[in-house]
Amino acid sequence: MSGLALSTDLANRIGGVASVITVMAFLPQAWKIWRHRDAAAISLRTYLLLVSASALWTWFGLVIQSVPVILTNSICLVVQTSILMLKLGVRG
Repeated sequence: MSGLALSTDLANRIGGVASVITVMAFLPQAWKIWRHRDAAAISLRTYLLLVSASALWTWFGLVIQSVPVILTNSICLVVQTSILMLKLGVRG
């Protein structure tokens, strides 16, 4: 059984690293749009799909009660929604 526990521990660590990278992947785009006040090159369809996917993953995480899935995707949802709002010209 210790081999299985090690595999689960390793899988959790890999999942944690992947979650951090996933969230971080959207931050440079958000920063660039914010800094230059230009979102013309951003695909509206892509971000509509990304926001939809993150919302569904967050809901799925709630259903299965998985904190890592909820946290990762809800943070992505906030960042992606911010990018989408900048693309649509919404000012806060």
